[in-house]
Amino acid sequence: MRKSLSFLLALTSVAFLTGCAPDVAIMKSGSLSFLVSQKQVNVEYDYSDMRVGKFPREADYLAPRVAEMNAKEPGRGDQWRNAWIDDRARRFQPKFEMLLNDMVSNGKLDVNFGNYPNAEYTLIFKTTFTEPGWNVGIMRHPAFIDGEAAFVSTQNRQNRVAVVGITKSPGADAWGFDFETGQRIEESYAKAGKELGKLISKKLKK
Repeated sequence: MRKSLSFLLALTSVAFLTGCAPDVAIMKSGSLSFLVSQKQVNVEYDYSDMRVGKFPREADYLAPRVAEMNAKEPGRGDQWRNAWIDDRARRFQPKFEMLLNDMVSNGKLDVNFGNYPNAEYTLIFKTTFTEPGWNVGIMRHPAFIDGEAAFVSTQNRQNRVAVVGITKSPGADAWGFDFETGQRIEESYAKAGKELGKLISKKLKK
């Protein structure tokens, strides 16, 4: 009974986030038409000034959790903090780019996003808010992120060619097994990349 309830809550939560929520990616300014002539776009990430949960600063979120974990088991909190940072390059960013490129490719566009520092344009994905979510078995709260995808001239970062807002990009495992914080947030970045790719394909549909 308990497992059935957990499964039902998981499906209900994911169905709400994916089926009833407003658009995740919304065009804020500029035009994406420049992408038609590009083969590669550099991607960079910015986590500065990011709010986390109820905390106005990331540091305010990390400090008490690290202290609490270290008090229970010396070193555990430090390991958790390292994973919190390392997951960005190890999990979040690759998943974002993978889904972004998949959706753009599905839209028949011949442009690839990744580590291309010499590309004419750079996509700067700035995460402004992270809700880590939680999962205690029979009850759960999905993760989500807010952010901004700014397309700029690589040689002149002040030249913002286009800006796309990312709002409440949800992260949850459909089967309810996302007990790890990093797993939930990873899915948030996957969704953000997917929705950004869909928007690009829609705007540039041939």
